[in-house]
Amino acid sequence: MDSESPDEPKKTKSKTPRKPKESVLKQKSPAEFFAENKNIAGFDNPGKCLYTTVRELVENSLDSAESISELPVVEIVIEEIGKTKFNSLIGLVDRERVDAELYDDYETNKAREKRLAKEARAQEIQAKNAALGKKVKEVAASKGIKGRGEASFYRVTCKDNGKGMPHDDIPNMFGRVLSGTKYGFKQTRGKFGLGAKMALIWSKMSTGLPIEILSSMRNQSFISFCRLDIDIHRNVPHVHLHEKRENKDPWHGAEIQVVIEGNWTTYRSKILHYMRQMAVITPYAQFLFKFVSDAPEKNVTIRFARRTDVMPPVPLETKHHPSSVDLLLIKRLIAETSKQNLLQFLQHEFVNISKSYAERLIGEMGPDFTPKMTVKSLTSQQIVRIHQLLRQAKFDDPSGDCLSPAGEYNLRLGIVKELHPDMVATYSGSAQVFEGHPFIVEAGVSVGGKDVKQGLNIFRFANRIPLLFEQGADVVTRTAIKRINWSSYKINQMQDKIGVFVSIVSTKIPFKGTGKEYIGDDITEIASAVKYAVQQCCIQLKSKIVKKMQAREQQERKRNLSKYIPDATGAVYSVLKEMTQLHASKKSRYSDDDVELLRKVSANLITKETLSEKLAKHVEQVDYEMALEYATQSGVSEEPRETIYIPPLEAENKTIDLHAPFFVFRIFQ
Repeated sequence: MDSESPDEPKKTKSKTPRKPKESVLKQKSPAEFFAENKNIAGFDNPGKCLYTTVRELVENSLDSAESISELPVVEIVIEEIGKTKFNSLIGLVDRERVDAELYDDYETNKAREKRLAKEARAQEIQAKNAALGKKVKEVAASKGIKGRGEASFYRVTCKDNGKGMPHDDIPNMFGRVLSGTKYGFKQTRGKFGLGAKMALIWSKMSTGLPIEILSSMRNQSFISFCRLDIDIHRNVPHVHLHEKRENKDPWHGAEIQVVIEGNWTTYRSKILHYMRQMAVITPYAQFLFKFVSDAPEKNVTIRFARRTDVMPPVPLETKHHPSSVDLLLIKRLIAETSKQNLLQFLQHEFVNISKSYAERLIGEMGPDFTPKMTVKSLTSQQIVRIHQLLRQAKFDDPSGDCLSPAGEYNLRLGIVKELHPDMVATYSGSAQVFEGHPFIVEAGVSVGGKDVKQGLNIFRFANRIPLLFEQGADVVTRTAIKRINWSSYKINQMQDKIGVFVSIVSTKIPFKGTGKEYIGDDITEIASAVKYAVQQCCIQLKSKIVKKMQAREQQERKRNLSKYIPDATGAVYSVLKEMTQLHASKKSRYSDDDVELLRKVSANLITKETLSEKLAKHVEQVDYEMALEYATQSGVSEEPRETIYIPPLEAENKTIDLHAPFFVFRIFQ
């Protein structure tokens, strides 16, 4: 048998190369996209999910009530649900652990010994510090390791007195993402148009439980009840129960209940801060907030009372400004328009294009365009030409008539109601424009107050909703910190309690970041408007602060002068007594006026007390004249500043409101 040559290669089994799988074209529904990218809508983690759910439900309630000019009454309840209660809700029986080592929170004997030794050392150090008389911090109670599976669940309920929803529309309003009533071109509170739909998606992801809706419209004899969840892959509602119930009380509005995973402990302060800021910007609304837990010490109940019945006007839907449109939007407007020719299309689908200006634009487009040409027959090249001209042509700025700012009166009232400041000033600017979109900036600056920290306390609002996250990069924060010279307005930026309130409303809020939680500092028009509004408030405050300083100085002068009145009185009276004795012994001769004065002293008509009164009056007069002269030289004008609360009126009273920055004059018809 021949041996194999070492140079001869070994035979190996030949492997057939794998063929790569052919890529399959897949499609995601909108619901599936937002479920996988929930952080875009503000659902980053369980705590943020609880906060965003509360915010979305509250803002929907306010929109609903304001749409029918009803003073909002909103009740929000967060109920903590324990593990046993949650399991009973989903029909799951509690089971004891059989294999303890299987769980994430299992603690080995070595780890337990290490933890107990560490706790013993900490207690020993505490005992030594106590013996030496040092300040002793309480040792935190030992907590077991919390496993990843130990989630916290909450039932969130929001009830309002708003418009309600049509019975047949409820499933699609809650169970179909990117469908709603707020997609017109107007100022809206929402940032994504998702509303409670995202809360339902999070509920399905974290608990699997459906959402429950009660709704009734005005003069409706029944209440709609709907229990549903969402088919995320198909983006359609899955209705469990949809029925009509008797409306015994004449109630209208909506009540929404959803069970979600959350974290109250870490986001408690954010949720309460949000409710407080919402009460500032909507003083015409009444809020009742409750947190309910099995542990009574964790329960919270806060009522934010209504202080006025003056509501901002409802935002109006408007048309697009020619300079703000893009190619896609022009194509959509052409597809949806009811106008036949190009002239009518330009006139009626955009703001600030008159008939004569539309004719000039068409003439500038070129020979291929005529006023009577059918708008639906425009080619892609012709649409591009229209877009180019609309971007280059000059148009009047859009008016701010379609916007609904909070109003200077409501902003001032909200600040006074919630913060109780020593001084407050407000300013409401006129409508301005960026990229073809109108916007209005309102500002308030307060000094002093209840529960206000030293330094700058910044409150930001966009379309009348509070912005609580990513404050450092926001245009309001950067303006307040870097662009306002507070000392020139007699305000100490580090020591005074300063509240800076800025509200921006627009048909398009230029949010930054995926969560849309702040307005960037890169839009010059908005940054300039914010700076000017804050400066106007500071100018008003400077006048008040100067007056306060004058009053303080006046009191100090009066106190210093009054301090010497007893000594001066005693010295003058003793001199007069001595002169009286010399006059009586005829050792000295005096004029007739002096003789009359000495006669009154000897007759006790002038005493130490009368001299003291005369000197006190003289001090008052001199002090008043000095203060008046100082005020005249510094140019300070007197302006009355009083807080006025208007009590709610009955619905049948017909009134006309005349608005001013500091009051509303109401005429009864």
